[in-house]
Amino acid sequence: MRRRLPAAALALALGAVLALLAAAPALAAGYRYWSFWDGSAGGQWSYATQGPSLARPADGSVQGFRFAVSKDAAVEAAKPRAAADFDAVCGATAAVEGRKRVALVIDFGVQADAPSGEVVPQDAPRTACAQVAPEATTAEALAAVAKPLRYNSAALLCAISGYPQHGCGEQMAETGAAQASAEPSGSAPDGGGGGPSGGLLVGLAAVAVLAAAAVWQSRRRGR
Repeated sequence: MRRRLPAAALALALGAVLALLAAAPALAAGYRYWSFWDGSAGGQWSYATQGPSLARPADGSVQGFRFAVSKDAAVEAAKPRAAADFDAVCGATAAVEGRKRVALVIDFGVQADAPSGEVVPQDAPRTACAQVAPEATTAEALAAVAKPLRYNSAALLCAISGYPQHGCGEQMAETGAAQASAEPSGSAPDGGGGGPSGGLLVGLAAVAVLAAAAVWQSRRRGR
């Protein structure tokens, strides 16, 4: 019986710690940013593994961009609301020797995700067929049809066609208010969010104190 009491107390403390850790991601709803997508067969989208300044799409490729507040870059990011259909975008653009055609789908998102004081340029996604040099990156193809573009110091794409006018990859609270601006790498925030919050650390410290007290008390009773 003397051995079971400390074990039970430790198990209770461990369960509380795990509960706090599981609740930690709910502290931040996500980021407001332009996500970057690769088109695939059947008009589907897959989250790009490279940023637009590094990706070099082949002739006949479809590239998509979506502005939104998204919780997780790879799993829950909002996709462009139009199909990845090369023929629908570039079908009327004749092929030219020494150039490649890249279909671009640019989705400015919904008004609910717009920064304060700004208006979404258009409700429906915009499409454009960029005809660029064979070695051109997606960023160069985008610049050919959707200027002005804006980037931050970490080369994160902040604005397409001047939207939004301000901000870049801001972390959002559960209420939708922007937190301090983040400077993630690549085409979108990595969702790391830095270290644990102060509230989480306080909670873990409190659990540790309670666990120590429970173990001490159980040992006293077992004497």
